[in-house]
Amino acid sequence: MKALVINCGSSSIKYSLFDMSNEKELARGLVEKIGEEESVFTQKSKKNNIKISQKVKDHKEAFALFTKHLLNHKTDVLANINEIKVIGHRVVHGGEKFYKSTLVDEKVIKIIERYSSLAPLHNPPNLVGIREAMNYFPNSKHVAVFDTSFHHTMPQVAYMYALPYHWYKKYGIRRYGFHGTSHRYVTIRASELLNKPINEVNLITCHLGNGCSMAAIKNGKSIDTSMGFTPLEGLIMGTRCGDIDTAILFSIAEKENIGLKEMDKLLNKKSGLLGVSELSNDVRTLLESADKGNKKARLALDMFAYRIKKYIGAYTAVLNKVDAVVLTGGIGDKAKSVRKNICQGLEYLGIELDESKNNNCFEQETVISKDSSKIKLLVIPTNEELMIARDSIKIANE
Repeated sequence: MKALVINCGSSSIKYSLFDMSNEKELARGLVEKIGEEESVFTQKSKKNNIKISQKVKDHKEAFALFTKHLLNHKTDVLANINEIKVIGHRVVHGGEKFYKSTLVDEKVIKIIERYSSLAPLHNPPNLVGIREAMNYFPNSKHVAVFDTSFHHTMPQVAYMYALPYHWYKKYGIRRYGFHGTSHRYVTIRASELLNKPINEVNLITCHLGNGCSMAAIKNGKSIDTSMGFTPLEGLIMGTRCGDIDTAILFSIAEKENIGLKEMDKLLNKKSGLLGVSELSNDVRTLLESADKGNKKARLALDMFAYRIKKYIGAYTAVLNKVDAVVLTGGIGDKAKSVRKNICQGLEYLGIELDESKNNNCFEQETVISKDSSKIKLLVIPTNEELMIARDSIKIANE
């Protein structure tokens, strides 16, 4: 059975096609800069790679473009559109309603629309992708897979904020957490690598990319996570500030005469690693610059590692017993020096990094802790697309 995974953004569509009989990815593609003068389409498959620059005026044209090339005989990945039995859609916010993936119908679409107020930059384009896909693939089953659903097992003491309670009841103000599909995937893989039943494994999972989040996993379930009501809370990220004293906002707004929209942009787009370094949100650029003596680049990287270290300590206290710390994402599975910086000084917790293993690990699934380490250090490249495909097949067959 073939499954298509779609991640639709405001100006892009990412997709992956899987043969679920062996979980092999047959093709992956991206249409970006939709609506601009020159859009870019790329698709990679075993037999053929495609790159096309042309104007794609809207998502409807983007769907026409990539479905045409999925059927291209040169790629040899799809003979007929009806071979795609299931389509899994990444949806960022499922609010409190969706605690697991679900088949899409008009009722589900309306609920996702309702939660667009909680994720105004993500849920609306996710819905565009769902609607267009339902038009292009009317004979396929469509499944919504939510970033927030994995964190639905958090207890109230973890997800509530110390704010007026009626805000929670009236506006849904609470911690939701994100990157749930990634945290879930690496939790499953970690339990397999540790040879422990998933309902017995305790982990601290670290999704480290341009967006970063951590989760405390107890008996295979999320009981706390660093992102909150929005993806802004928690760790220092590429352009997001993470945890700060909220009174800073009132002070700066008054001093700089900044409105709410501009403040939102500053915190989400101009802070984090970019804001501190005044150079880049890309860890590779910062590492190169820090090695050449750039003090602000070094400070940004040290702050990044320090914040992660604080959360490891906090989640160790919450979990009481930890089997492993899992590192994933573009930074977690590639940046050996960042991993080293994070793990230094954690020996008292029973976390001992093996520098040789760490230095030889790049984007591969492996253990990088010493054999004597009480808490294992695992690097597990995430595969959110495969997780969405698996979920979609399961839900479609129920």
